[in-house]
Amino acid sequence: MTFYDRADELEALERAFDSPGHGFYVVYGRRRVGKTELLKEFCRDRPHVYFLAAEEAEHRQREKFVEHVSNTFDDRVPRIDGWDDALEYLGEKLASEQRVVVIDEFPYLVEENDSIPSYVQGFVDEHLQHTDSMLVLCGSSVSTMESEVLGHESPLYGRRTGQIDLQPFSFRQARDAISYGLEDAIRSYSVTGGTPMYLTLFDYDESLAENVRSQILSPTAVLYNEPEFLLRTELRNPARYMSILEAIALGHTTPNEISGATGIDPGPLSKYLQTLRRLRLIDRDVPVTAIGKKSKRSRYRVADEFLRFWFRYVEPNRSSIEEAPTVVFDGSIEPDLPAHVAPTFEDICQEAVWEVIRRGEFDPYAEVGRWWYGEDEVDIVGLAPDDDRLLLAECKWTADPVGNGLVESLRSKAERVRWGPATRDERFALFSKSGFVDGLEDDLDDNWSLFTLDDLDVLF
Repeated sequence: MTFYDRADELEALERAFDSPGHGFYVVYGRRRVGKTELLKEFCRDRPHVYFLAAEEAEHRQREKFVEHVSNTFDDRVPRIDGWDDALEYLGEKLASEQRVVVIDEFPYLVEENDSIPSYVQGFVDEHLQHTDSMLVLCGSSVSTMESEVLGHESPLYGRRTGQIDLQPFSFRQARDAISYGLEDAIRSYSVTGGTPMYLTLFDYDESLAENVRSQILSPTAVLYNEPEFLLRTELRNPARYMSILEAIALGHTTPNEISGATGIDPGPLSKYLQTLRRLRLIDRDVPVTAIGKKSKRSRYRVADEFLRFWFRYVEPNRSSIEEAPTVVFDGSIEPDLPAHVAPTFEDICQEAVWEVIRRGEFDPYAEVGRWWYGEDEVDIVGLAPDDDRLLLAECKWTADPVGNGLVESLRSKAERVRWGPATRDERFALFSKSGFVDGLEDDLDDNWSLFTLDDLDVLF
């Protein structure tokens, strides 16, 4: 797979390796997010030991680990009785040679022997810290990595010198991999999201429709069952979690709505929602103006574009897809796709706001997010409390150019956004897929900024 971006993460790893003394890094994140590719790129030109753990019996895991270490150092395979001996053997080798040691899918080792973190602690304390080598523990089970490696209760707590919680690509980062024009790139990103493997499965010489049919709607395609595999990585009984994700993807975003759609009582539901948030599968949003972010006006959304697409279109139509995938795409997906793309476009426009701020073309804002109250909603609101400045922006993924109606609507909503003093400075922005009616820009003062897709293309 082609390696894209990750410049910041690579720089952090390189800096850690080049610094005096030992390094102990923890790299974790969801399946398919590119952890292994990142670490292989980091190890490429450095002496290293790279061990990929597998789901198998503990003694085979240990035997393979020792064999791999001995082969890497061109040594005969020693007789090893336990993990303490295996790691001591590695420590002896590192005493004379600086290496990067990567143990990938570390949770598989923990699953077979929950004392592994204690053995690694002994290795770090007794061997690694006396070398210039670097240990990297990597894993796709976010819950295991956070509890058994990073958590307060873990024997390894406080010993790491750094960690990387690897996230999917933003749209700006993903743009390098998506060779469509900007409009189709946005539509495509709303389907794949920023997960590198999903992005690179698409053939951008083919249409988006063909990619969806061949890479997602085919029962033999990798992505057809991908969310189920993803959930089973973290959860033993994913059925209820899947029903919650489907409900949220279909537009049931408040706890009451989710409870009604799934039949799960509010008490148990809150625990399921907490788990899904911890696994980075859903996000909890509150209005950006909420004090302390504990607003009861919370909404939930699926955190990954591909999962949102899958639970909106694939999971509810499994039987039909098995029989006639083209009919499902033509009849259910394609006509509804603009509604699916619209929230993605809002997120991309929010990225654009931050980019314009970084370039100094907008004054700075401390926070940027969504705002809603009752029936009113503003797609993007930026807060600059030190300057009593407020930014309000709307994003329209529509077939028609934007006109004065949206301008007046946003001005009206601004009056109902309770934030700051009455003398606050208000700025406005409009983002439109189909541009703006003739003369609109001339009718607006300097407090308004208008962005077309061509403008976004330049930014990204």
